[in-house]
Amino acid sequence: MSVGVAAEAPAFQFKGSMLPFTVMELETRDLARIEAELPDKLAQAPGFFEYAALVLGVEKVTGEALDVAAIVDMLRAHRLLPIAVRGGDEAICDQARGIGLAWFPAQSDTAARRPASIRRERSAPAKTPAIVGKTYRGTVRSGQQVAALDGDLIIVGAVNSGAEVLAAGSVHVYGALRGRALAGIHGDGSAAIFCRELEAELLSIAGAYKRREDMEPALIGRSVQVRLSDEQLQVLTLD
Repeated sequence: MSVGVAAEAPAFQFKGSMLPFTVMELETRDLARIEAELPDKLAQAPGFFEYAALVLGVEKVTGEALDVAAIVDMLRAHRLLPIAVRGGDEAICDQARGIGLAWFPAQSDTAARRPASIRRERSAPAKTPAIVGKTYRGTVRSGQQVAALDGDLIIVGAVNSGAEVLAAGSVHVYGALRGRALAGIHGDGSAAIFCRELEAELLSIAGAYKRREDMEPALIGRSVQVRLSDEQLQVLTLD
């Protein structure tokens, strides 16, 4: 009689995931201008971009010669970690793949406009999953991160300095917000941030951000809502 041997567990699995990435949208192909402005931009939020996974958006410079490898080298020299390029034609796609980056079509592109090498047949639309939020009860302490990668994040408590809360949707803090709050981390510009007491180090919605020193002094300590309008954060009182 043969003895059955238990199947060995697989070494890995592929799973879908929605992780927070920063998108750097190029407004010019002038490498000298980018290099000149980059240090000051990074200095506005020390540590916020350090070793951040970055998607390079090239939609606004499509049709112009662009040296993707040179830009990637520049970003890496500033401790940024480019992982993909978004937008551009098949030549841009080939450049991205040639240096080991992923490529995404522009957000406005349809399947018919994608490079021929990566077109796929249209399939039946998948069912939209229910939006799942997350509720955290207690104080988010310095060095701690609490994230809701689907839906809103509700913090029933305070967010201390040095802590970070982020959500695909909106962020609600029913207490003092002293750390960092990032809403719309997948690009949802309709997301918002609400807090009972504004003392934040940094606020961000869909990649646009505002530092503590950029906030109106009269808003500090107030109950506020933060929304994105014309790519700028607006902070409005709730009381």
